[in-house]
Amino acid sequence: MTAQTINGWLRRLPAWPVYIMGAAWAGWLFWLAASGQLGAEPINRLEREYGQVAIKLIVLGLAVTPLRNLTKVSLLKFRRAIGVTAFGFVLAHFLVWVLLDVQSFARVWEEIVRRPYVTVGFAAFLLLIPLAVTSNNLSLRRLGAANWRRLHWLVYPAAILGGVHYLWIAKVLELEPLLWMAAILGLLALRINWAGVRQQLRFGQGQGDSPNRQDS
Repeated sequence: MTAQTINGWLRRLPAWPVYIMGAAWAGWLFWLAASGQLGAEPINRLEREYGQVAIKLIVLGLAVTPLRNLTKVSLLKFRRAIGVTAFGFVLAHFLVWVLLDVQSFARVWEEIVRRPYVTVGFAAFLLLIPLAVTSNNLSLRRLGAANWRRLHWLVYPAAILGGVHYLWIAKVLELEPLLWMAAILGLLALRINWAGVRQQLRFGQGQGDSPNRQDS
C-alpha cells in the first residue's frame, strides 16, 4: 500500500475520536484506581500511569513530522488532538499528585523546590500550558502562523524535561524510561538540518583558517 493511498484513508478520518479515546482511557484508569484494581498503592500507580500515557503521546506527536519526511505518510491532521490529549494526561498526572498524593497546597511548593525530579516535571508542565491554551484556530489567527509555530517549539524542551522527569522518578534505573528518553532525543535529532550544521561548521573553520593563510 502506497503512502498516497494511506493518506487518502487518513483524510477521511476525523480527529475528534482521539479526544474521546483519551478521556475514556483516563476515566478507565481512574475507575481502576478507585475500585482498588491498581495494586497496593493505587494513587501512586494512577499518577504513574497518567504520566506514562502523557510521555507516549508526546513522543507520538513528535513522530508526526519525521514520519511524514521519511515515509510520506501524514498524520498532521491528528497532531493537535494528540498534543492536547497529551496535555490532558499531564494535567491529570499533576492533579493526582497535588490532590491525592501530596494533599496539601503548602507542601506542593516545598516539594517542587526540594525535589529536583519534581522541579523538572513541573517545569515541563509549565512549558506545555501555553501550547494547550493556543492549540486552536483562533490563537493561530491572532498570533500569526510564524509566531504560533515559534511558540509551539516549546514542546521540544518540554519533551526533554518530561523524559528526564520520567527517568529521575524511578527508584532504580529502568529500561522503559530509558527507551522513551532515547525516542525523544532521536526524534528531535531527526528534525535537525545536519547538512546546514555541517555547512556552518565548515564556514566557521574556513573563517578561522583565513588569518593563518594570510600570516603565511
